[in-house]
Amino acid sequence: MKHPVLNATKRSIVGKQVKKLRREGIFPANVYGKELASVSLQMPLKEFTDVYKQVGETGLIDLVVDGEKRPVLIKSVQFEFRQHSPVHADFYQVNLKEKVKAMVPLLLVGEPKAVTENLGTLLQTLSEVEVEALPEELPENIEVNIEHLAEVDDQIMISEFKIPTGVSVLTDETQVVAKIAAIVIEAEPEPVVEEGAEAEGAETSEKSETDESPGESSAKDESTDEKSE
Repeated sequence: MKHPVLNATKRSIVGKQVKKLRREGIFPANVYGKELASVSLQMPLKEFTDVYKQVGETGLIDLVVDGEKRPVLIKSVQFEFRQHSPVHADFYQVNLKEKVKAMVPLLLVGEPKAVTENLGTLLQTLSEVEVEALPEELPENIEVNIEHLAEVDDQIMISEFKIPTGVSVLTDETQVVAKIAAIVIEAEPEPVVEEGAEAEGAETSEKSETDESPGESSAKDESTDEKSE
């Protein structure tokens, strides 16, 4: 089976001086393995990024170090916080005949009946599982069909969906992957009246009740005068 090829060279620059490599577009990394000492590497950042997008952390890579080909998995990637760009990676050299452990993403497939009929909302409670398999049998992801979830509180556990042949799931199979929750309707907030505005409104109301216009006062005086006459 063909795997993506990533060329690298051994790296002598370590510590804080690695920042200079990054400014030059060089990506620092390490490779290690079972009973293998860790080796510092460097490679073009663009080449690493292209391969990482292609295989993620479950696809095999032919890492060529100074002409020597090594089958590896990308074990972990460190990212710069603000730009979320990769700054370092660890490669794990594998034996193609020995099983390895890896975290595999779960891919929800289909739209639940409860969602299409507007009866509930979908919650994904687990995004990946730990598996064990031969390096060449590690899946890129595991698909989980959720179309049958039709009512509120319907759920699907790890034990209920199909696992690819040759793959063993190490995560507790009773864990819930996705479930249907009730739709929450938020009440509209009541209009907020500032204390100053409320007091001013009250004063205005009281004033309108007690104050009389000059016309009204004059009319009342005339009426009283007529009765007294």
